[in-house]
Amino acid sequence: QLQLVESGGGWVQAGGSLRLSCAASGRTFGTYVMGWFRQAPGKEREFVTAISWSGSKTYYADSVKGRFTISRDNAKNTVYLQMNSLKPEDTAVYYCAVDLHTALILTSSPDQYDYWGQGTQVTVSS
Repeated sequence: QLQLVESGGGWVQAGGSLRLSCAASGRTFGTYVMGWFRQAPGKEREFVTAISWSGSKTYYADSVKGRFTISRDNAKNTVYLQMNSLKPEDTAVYYCAVDLHTALILTSSPDQYDYWGQGTQVTVSS
């Protein structure tokens, strides 16, 4: 139905920046919420941020507020995550996700999301 492919991960020093991209293909009709999650080694998957279809609503985990920014370009079927002032605790595999149930209501529960990308590794040193 729908496939998601993340890109832009890599290795950076603490205080550096990265920009992640997630491109959707297949089921690109309709309207839906998109979000980002992350999972560190030995830890459960945690919510990072989500955005409504129009981009008018965003929701951030407290741990990334003021440092990360989510955006989307529906003409390109792509969602972005700008990550600034990175910390070692941001090290994780970052996953893009789609919630087909709504265009507006944002949730932090991974169980509410229908499609997932394969993930991209982000490593922050020191």
